[in-house]
Amino acid sequence: MRKTMRLDRLLVYLRFARTRSKAAAMIEAGHMRLNGIHVSRTSAEAGPGDVLVFPWGSGVRIVEILELPDRRGSPDIARSQYRELDRAGEISIAANKNCD
Repeated sequence: MRKTMRLDRLLVYLRFARTRSKAAAMIEAGHMRLNGIHVSRTSAEAGPGDVLVFPWGSGVRIVEILELPDRRGSPDIARSQYRELDRAGEISIAANKNCD
């Protein structure tokens, strides 16, 4: 069975939100995607291999979850549990490499 975690808790543990209520507000705003599907429920489940897309400041964060944290740790520990897929717009997520 695949291990998963509630999305609101995951956002706090990965340090994208300071509290679960702020994480819930991020999710309920309706601008978050989990594996390409809009998510608006805080109880949505996410796990390793899932991709989150959400607004961050004046841009968008695209991260792949590598492993689930046991608790909210230091920023360094949190960063080791996900990877950025579109750091500073260097990788076009809309580009289709199979098209000629």
